Amino acid sequence: MHALGVELAGMLAAGDLLVLTGPLGAGKTTLTRGIGEGLGVRGPVTSPTFVLARSHPSLVGGSPLVHVDAYRLGSAVELDDLDIDFAGSVVVVEWGGGMLDGVAESWLEVDIVRPTGAADTAADELAEADLEEADLDADEPRAVTVTGFGPRWAA
Repeated sequence: MHALGVELAGMLAAGDLLVLTGPLGAGKTTLTRGIGEGLGVRGPVTSPTFVLARSHPSLVGGSPLVHVDAYRLGSAVELDDLDIDFAGSVVVVEWGGGMLDGVAESWLEVDIVRPTGAADTAADELAEADLEEADLDADEPRAVTVTGFGPRWAA
């Protein structure tokens, strides 16, 4: 997931929006960490679960990364209240499905599926904050589908 994030970062620029979906432990934050590394932003890139959004300025003169966790948000209005610079940043929103209508004319949806089984039981037993420390996304294959919407990703 980290390597995929680094690769994706090479295609991203200010104004790009990514919406990440997948279960707890799927690797959404790990993917975002890779995007941050690829963009050359100040880190560490960690889950913004309790602060809702974190900004990571560029260390190389590129676009900043805004990492949003919309899990606890009830609506697009609450997301709008965060006053995110969508036009001037690369914005990654975890759990943002259905909350970004009208925010951008183009975006990438990244759907992450991980195998079910023993890891699911372990994930269910961990608090969400503990998933950051859990080794749930190590050596476990993921199926990732990236779908582009809007004129930016038409080609």
